[in-house]
Amino acid sequence: MRTGKELILASKEFTVEDRYKSWKETIITLFLTGIFFSLTISSSIPVFARIICSIICGLFYVRLFVIYHDYQHHAILQKSWIATVIMQAIGIFLLAPQNIWKRSHDHHHAHNSKLTISGIGSYPTISKNRYLSLTKDEKRIYLINRHPLTVLFGYFTLFIYWLNIKSFVQSPGRHGDSLVSLLLHFIGGTLIWYFLGLTTFILAWFIPFLISFGTGSYLFYCQHNFPSAIFRENQDWKYDHAALASTSLMEMHPIMHWFTANIGYHHVHHLNSRIPFYRLKEAMEKMPELKNVATTNWNPIEMWKCFRLKLWDPEKGRMITLSQL
Repeated sequence: MRTGKELILASKEFTVEDRYKSWKETIITLFLTGIFFSLTISSSIPVFARIICSIICGLFYVRLFVIYHDYQHHAILQKSWIATVIMQAIGIFLLAPQNIWKRSHDHHHAHNSKLTISGIGSYPTISKNRYLSLTKDEKRIYLINRHPLTVLFGYFTLFIYWLNIKSFVQSPGRHGDSLVSLLLHFIGGTLIWYFLGLTTFILAWFIPFLISFGTGSYLFYCQHNFPSAIFRENQDWKYDHAALASTSLMEMHPIMHWFTANIGYHHVHHLNSRIPFYRLKEAMEKMPELKNVATTNWNPIEMWKCFRLKLWDPEKGRMITLSQL
């Protein structure tokens, strides 16, 4: 079985982009997103149908976000000014402007599964001994950052606050696009509420963003915080080990794999982020090293098991809950 650089080099054959497919998937996603968004604001269809369209619109936002995420990883549509304009617009619309998103997410890939309290680009994870040395306020902040409500309400915590408000306040000159994203988001929501009413605001604006960002935040959390995940101090960390031992395969229905643009094959993505989303499954099926990895899923019991994990126990070599501490 290949490891280290040999394994990463073997994955390079799957980084070859099908340019036509990249454009096709992007255009289809944008088109269908627009269709379902327009249905959520239509007063000519029953409210129940609009609710269904609102949920589906939120799922399309997830797919759109992952496509944008792939572009930022240079996996698709590079050296195209049209793609650059489209992707920057998507980033602004989805409250993930390029400056803060790319910097923090690249940091996440370079430090995946390292013990850290900073949580740059990820949710903070520290050892039990480090936790016991914190002050009461530091412990409280750490636990709030990992709380299930913090994850599920990622619309407010991760996207509005962390990616935009916090980044702009800390560095206005560097993150002006965060301010633009926030202003356009609130102006857009306000205009929909004012001209189309509260019901349309909830169905066309609030619910899709709530669903998409909650789904995305949970996917991001659980695929790095699961019972068998392994964390390491900086000196013991290896890139390929972090991808295969600290990143899960998210099991879901093929329809959900489509809506999430295959981000469930997250361990493959972490091994080589240049692999386009539509080739992740192919890479896993053709590379035996990528098949025997930990899995997560949407089962509420399994979700709760992930949420209960708070600290790394180096003696036991696994994540533990507060009660186990």
